[in-house]
Amino acid sequence: MKEALCLQHVPFEGPGVFRRALETRGYRVRSVVVPADQLPLDYGNFLLIMGGPMSVNDPDSWIEDELRFVRTAMECGIPVLGICFGAQLLAKALGASVAPGPKFEIGMVPVSLTQTGKVDPVFRSLPQAFPVFQWHGEGMTLPSGSAHLATSVDFPVQAFRMKDRIYGLLFHLEMEEAGMRALCRECPQDVQRGGMSSEMIQDQSLPHLPTLHQLADRLIGHLTGFQ
Repeated sequence: MKEALCLQHVPFEGPGVFRRALETRGYRVRSVVVPADQLPLDYGNFLLIMGGPMSVNDPDSWIEDELRFVRTAMECGIPVLGICFGAQLLAKALGASVAPGPKFEIGMVPVSLTQTGKVDPVFRSLPQAFPVFQWHGEGMTLPSGSAHLATSVDFPVQAFRMKDRIYGLLFHLEMEEAGMRALCRECPQDVQRGGMSSEMIQDQSLPHLPTLHQLADRLIGHLTGFQ
């Protein structure tokens, strides 16, 4: 059986619906919480890098270790998917920069497809603009040589693709109701920074989750070669 390695950075930000999408395609999902757990010696057959409240610019040595780990995984040619902090880590590993944005994006925020996004094999079936679940205060520049897929008013790079099977998304397609509640509970300072209440975030976001989950499944299908 193929294995998908999921790098988490806090226990409450797991793979969400990506787990089911991978398992239905014959992958066993192994989660490692970094830096609480050590990075494994192997990369599996699929690398999923999740979010977290830290910054890729923090001076902690484990971040440099994970950047090297991600670079080597990409060189191995396996599919790689980075989400939020994971996308920023992926972008930095590819030579881009990460910096604070003009605001803290939280809850459902619209993003727009670029011209490249409109022909991307995953995003091309979507409308020009669509809402996604956000939870971040930092953004990233576009890695050199990558395809710019989606943008928003305050964060120009919302999604990118490197080659065919490396994707970085600043937003969360995987979010489930329980994960949303956990974020609100564990990160109340973020809720306050976003100028919303936990109830507002959940009431606004819950109706959109099924559509996001369909896109999450399509993305995993593309990355694994099983549509």
